[in-house]
Amino acid sequence: MDGMLEDPWYLNHARYGLPTRAVADTVQALVAAAMRGGPTASTELHGEHLRARDGVARLTGVPAERVALTTSTSQGLVQVAFGLRGEVLVSLDEFPANVYPWRRAEAAGRLRVRALPGSGTGSDSNAGSFPPVTPERIADALTPAVSVVAVSAVDFRTGYRADLAGIREVIGADRVLVVDGIQGFGAIDADWSPADVLVVGGQKWLRAGWGSGFMAFSERGLARVEPTLGSWAGAEDQARYDGTIHPLLEGAERHAVTNLSPFTSGALATALEGIAATGIGAISVQIASTAGRLADAIDAAGLALLSPRSPAERAGIVVAGYPAGQAIEAHARLVAAGITVTLHGDDRIRFSPHSTTPDETVDRVAELLEIGRIGATYPL
Repeated sequence: MDGMLEDPWYLNHARYGLPTRAVADTVQALVAAAMRGGPTASTELHGEHLRARDGVARLTGVPAERVALTTSTSQGLVQVAFGLRGEVLVSLDEFPANVYPWRRAEAAGRLRVRALPGSGTGSDSNAGSFPPVTPERIADALTPAVSVVAVSAVDFRTGYRADLAGIREVIGADRVLVVDGIQGFGAIDADWSPADVLVVGGQKWLRAGWGSGFMAFSERGLARVEPTLGSWAGAEDQARYDGTIHPLLEGAERHAVTNLSPFTSGALATALEGIAATGIGAISVQIASTAGRLADAIDAAGLALLSPRSPAERAGIVVAGYPAGQAIEAHARLVAAGITVTLHGDDRIRFSPHSTTPDETVDRVAELLEIGRIGATYPL
């Protein structure tokens, strides 16, 4: 992916992916068009959502008519949760964006939550207390009442990559599989077809900036998820202001709440087109290679590797574990060297490189981790 403006010491794409130059140029051009105005400006600007939906379709294999845009993973999951009925099986160890919507929908009487056994009991000071969500754990927890299973494609704490095909197999064809894909989409070369609803925000690995995202539905997902939180933008005859509720649009756009920002839709479209042009295969291979080098550096420093060792089970996230309290000082040392990473609690540091991360950055991280080897003394 050419044309980056990024800091070479940036290793935090799992938190926020730095937008590409092409994305920045797109937003600037769209803002300039909005400033010029004109009788067709609004129509032309809001046409960017069609380009974004086409971009999603190209990378997911889901037809554009089954793609709806949203502002974030969180917003998309709320819409999905309130559109489903029955009982949802979900791990309480998921990122809150994939827990709160189900609890809120339960409180509203829309559905029931069944917590994945063994989840919600771990301590945030011990990442090892959060076992991965596997097909086996899900199979053991299934009951006839479970009609929905929700899971993250990639675990935000460890980078563990869920076996979506295996999960699809154990839950069967009748249950709805909802996948939070934000920590994987754009970073891994994956088959997303097991998902009935794939929800992704654009601000992380897609590098599209905040306020962008999408929901991609299978035929079963589109049929089962009601547009409960959809509004006038998801109905026909939007310009007919007659005080009546109009018929729903065909396809996924029935879930639309309002006209989204053309700036964010354009940014998402450009980001998706950039990934398609480079090739997700090439991007994922480079990310995996850099993540592997970071894992080796963690091992060499005598730290605990809290991410899977197998590249097949790991996405772009690599986590170093420290004895309680020691990660704070190590994080401060990395920050002082200009390296951006995420501190989780006081005992682990999360690294998340992209395909453009230079080799020198990994070399520098390895040096700093070695300086901070457990038992060593060092000045900050």
